[in-house]
Amino acid sequence: MSEISSHHGARASRSRLPSKRFLAAAFATLVAAVPTARGDPADDPSTAAADAIHKRVLTLDTHVDIPFEFMSPQADPGKPSKLQVDLPKMREGGLSAAFFVVYVGQTSRTAENYAQARLGAETKFAAIHKMVETYPDQIELARSAADVTRIRASGKLLALIGIENGFVIGKDINLLRHYHDLGARYFGLVHAGHNDLGDSANPVSWLDKGPEHNGLSPLGRQAVVELNRLGFIVDISHASKETSMQAIELSRAPVIASHSDVGALNPIARNLDDETLEALARKGGVVQIVAFDSYLWVGVVAKHKAQEALRREYGIDDPFAVGNLPPDKAAEYFRRLLALDQVWARTDVKRLVDHIDYAVKKIGVDHVGIASDFGGGGGIVGWKDASETYNVTRELARRGYSEGDIAKLWGGNLLRVLANVEEIAEKSRD
Repeated sequence: MSEISSHHGARASRSRLPSKRFLAAAFATLVAAVPTARGDPADDPSTAAADAIHKRVLTLDTHVDIPFEFMSPQADPGKPSKLQVDLPKMREGGLSAAFFVVYVGQTSRTAENYAQARLGAETKFAAIHKMVETYPDQIELARSAADVTRIRASGKLLALIGIENGFVIGKDINLLRHYHDLGARYFGLVHAGHNDLGDSANPVSWLDKGPEHNGLSPLGRQAVVELNRLGFIVDISHASKETSMQAIELSRAPVIASHSDVGALNPIARNLDDETLEALARKGGVVQIVAFDSYLWVGVVAKHKAQEALRREYGIDDPFAVGNLPPDKAAEYFRRLLALDQVWARTDVKRLVDHIDYAVKKIGVDHVGIASDFGGGGGIVGWKDASETYNVTRELARRGYSEGDIAKLWGGNLLRVLANVEEIAEKSRD
């Protein structure tokens, strides 16, 4: 509550503030009211068969963000935790493997900020390595497609490493080799905001004034060539359409979108339109359909606007400032907030599979995969964390996907891309 009281200062009388118990109960009511996955899996005769398939196939989530305090006592993935992905949740939900992501946000491009970005990357690499070193009997780091097969056969969980945002190399292409040596196997060119490699699908107002490079920069083109040579998968998630199309064309190896959705179903800049999907497939790549509410469903935008309007009506600046309302007004606010959840229920696994269905029909089952973006905003009804991973396979099975196709979607396609990228890199060194 310290943030609430400091937010409004002395203007808020302590006697007027609802108690912590009241606020906790109100928030608990809201959480309990969030709809669960439609239907009861126990009542579905396909559930047992789907769960058996789930246990047999490699289930690989290509995008799990980690906090900077990862592997500290506050965020220890080896124990039950508040993380959406930890080892107990992976076991419970049958998630075999995950790309743990080295992400550093975009800031202005100065020598100091380049150094800070590299420091942030090194911190996250060290945390991922500490995880596998601390729990060697449970999880192992895979550096190749062959490693994935070997570790999977051992019964251990798998960790792989991806990089999100080329800002972590600044202007130094030589850092790519260093990050590859640390175990990274895909490289996301950009994030929100343009960087020295290319333009983002989402420019940042305080950094960018429209397109900067009209796609890849000359340095970005050099980076794609070097990524191919080293054996990185090029990742176009978050890239502008121009950046994406140029990277696909330039790359000698298949390209992925590690966590993106379908623009035809939700036409936001962050999603891939049909032309980009088709180019990705022609190159042999994969779009990893992501369980991110606002990427899956345009209704999320309308819901957020309605929530903002409700806060303005009650004179509060953010969701936590409700603590400054009298108890009766706070209760009224929560009732009305709950009503908005009834109008715009959170996206569920069915809508995730709607996007998978569309992509499969458009570009073929060999070019589609699955990602969560847990830790980075991902999570939907039915797949709120790794413990609920079974639900995705259950919905795929309900829609008639065969075990072979489910295996491709859950990891087989990505593994094929990784092996192909490795082969092309090996030939370039001959």
